[in-house]
Amino acid sequence: MKLFLVIVLALINISPANAAPKYIFPVADCAVNYARAHHDYAATDILAKKGCKFVSPVNGVIDEVNRKDNWSGKSNLGVDRGGLYVSVIGEDGVRYYGSHLISVAAEIQPGVVVTAGQLLGKIGSSGSARGTAPHLHFGISWPTPTQPNVWWVRRGVVLPWKYLDAWKSGKDLSPVKAVAAALAKNGEIPPLPKK
Repeated sequence: MKLFLVIVLALINISPANAAPKYIFPVADCAVNYARAHHDYAATDILAKKGCKFVSPVNGVIDEVNRKDNWSGKSNLGVDRGGLYVSVIGEDGVRYYGSHLISVAAEIQPGVVVTAGQLLGKIGSSGSARGTAPHLHFGISWPTPTQPNVWWVRRGVVLPWKYLDAWKSGKDLSPVKAVAAALAKNGEIPPLPKK
């Protein structure tokens, strides 16, 4: 009987519902290039052709969607720099953010459940990327309340490049520990950066 319980418990722990998230590179079907650094804060710009697919890197729920480009070079407000964007709260509890899109898929709305690899939008140069090469600004952070709008966390707090490298090569590397460490260090709503 004891052996039976051990086997049952082992099966429960390896069931798909309890399996570790499967990560997907967030740009599908396009050649990409990205750096291991980003100006001013932890994020990665993934260069790709205009119109390339931005896909969900993990199973999750849509957190935030912005379909209107409100950025102005005159005011250069931080909250508007991303232009069109989508963020997903992964089943791992991490927020994944992609911005500078030219469009967001029609079915993508806050609260919608998505699967890894599902189309979220198309890559472009909206927001503060206007006039630059098309790219996906990709950020990894913890979820924050929608009000107040904590855009400086949403844009990225953990450097994504090593996760992107792993996902591109088909490996499941989770940012959960790095995000938890950044949250513990900074607090849920850290002060707005000076820049």
